[in-house]
Amino acid sequence: MRIDTTQIPRAIPTKPETDTANGLETAFLAEMLKYAGPRSIQGEFSGGIGESQFSSMLTDAYAEALSKKLDLGLTKQTKGES
Repeated sequence: MRIDTTQIPRAIPTKPETDTANGLETAFLAEMLKYAGPRSIQGEFSGGIGESQFSSMLTDAYAEALSKKLDLGLTKQTKGES
């Protein structure tokens, strides 16, 4: 096996600021949905233990969907624009 030492290693690509801002919006919405989001059903037709185990995943999916539709303006705030 021959190793070519003349190649220059590539720099690690950085994430754009918009991806970071979208991640912050998603995290913010997930925290808000924990308190104000849909609640599990109690009684005969509830999801039982499975519903309580996977409810955080559903909350995260709701937050991600909402962050794609809503613009909370965090991209402008992270760039320093008004």
